[in-house]
Amino acid sequence: MKVVSIVGMTGAGKSEVSKVFEENGFVRIRFGDVTDEEIKKRGLELNEENERYIRELLRKEHGMEAYAKLNLPRIDLAVKHSDVIIDGLYSWEEYTFLKAHYGENFYVVAVWAPPGARYVRLTSRPNRRLTLEEAANRDRAEIENINKGGPIAMADVTIINESSLENLRKEAIRIISKLK
Repeated sequence: MKVVSIVGMTGAGKSEVSKVFEENGFVRIRFGDVTDEEIKKRGLELNEENERYIRELLRKEHGMEAYAKLNLPRIDLAVKHSDVIIDGLYSWEEYTFLKAHYGENFYVVAVWAPPGARYVRLTSRPNRRLTLEEAANRDRAEIENINKGGPIAMADVTIINESSLENLRKEAIRIISKLK
């Protein structure tokens, strides 16, 4: 069984690629669900400010590999029955934790899009919409505080997402067929 993680900056198209993997038989695990669950548990409003607060709090409590650690039971359970797609690996520490745990069965797919294109998507998406300022601030925080660049740099394959959703989906399918 394979564990494939999708990495990239916010708005690059990670969730869309993850959906294509899911449609092709992979069990999808979204790391951000841990954040959403913690926000609900604390009775907070689901917004960018609270999401950032919880992400940073969980990393302070569990280390920079927090999301890999907290999601490991879900991944281990799923991989017993299916290939797994992880939507949203963020930090270098998460990458090294999962690479050490799954070894040669762990793959990373980076989804890349230029900031301008990502910001247009982020300001117009129906869920978890961000302002231009929030998008730029999130980029800086993810690069400077979360060590997000390392997993993107170490990806086994990169999808350039500068055109249509149809082309993004085709690229994801091409990668899935190479992994099978």
